[in-house]
Amino acid sequence: MPTPAVESDLGWALGAVFRGYVRAAEQVLAGLPGGPRGYQVLTTAIEGESCSQQTLAHRLGVDKTVMTYLIDDLERTGLVERRPDPTDRRARLLSATDAGHRRHTETTAALHAVEAEVLTPLTPTERETLRDLLRKLATHQGDPTTHPCATNPC
Repeated sequence: MPTPAVESDLGWALGAVFRGYVRAAEQVLAGLPGGPRGYQVLTTAIEGESCSQQTLAHRLGVDKTVMTYLIDDLERTGLVERRPDPTDRRARLLSATDAGHRRHTETTAALHAVEAEVLTPLTPTERETLRDLLRKLATHQGDPTTHPCATNPC
């Protein structure tokens, strides 16, 4: 039987679901440089157009100095590479390597399994409704971390 907090407190319910997801996702992301942020950077390097580190840092809400170290770590492990920007010789564009694509595919599959576990009590239709509603709320907040290229491609 649900407690009154679950029935009436959005923050409590969101927090409980979020903590469960984070605990399971941390195990999946533990070996990836930068953990969740590293995954976001890798995802952007794969799904978005090539973009500069500065643009990416802004979109992900990460300090540009932290972003430099994060990309250094991803590059050192062979998951991404920096290439000169043909339109601005001072800038570097980020792209995923073949190893980065493989790692992203594996990590994404593992995160989908985590999501399925967290959403076990819901029917497939309820899961899709929840995703749609969360996407609507997230994009309404104007939060650039909801998806790095959701509204402004890199």
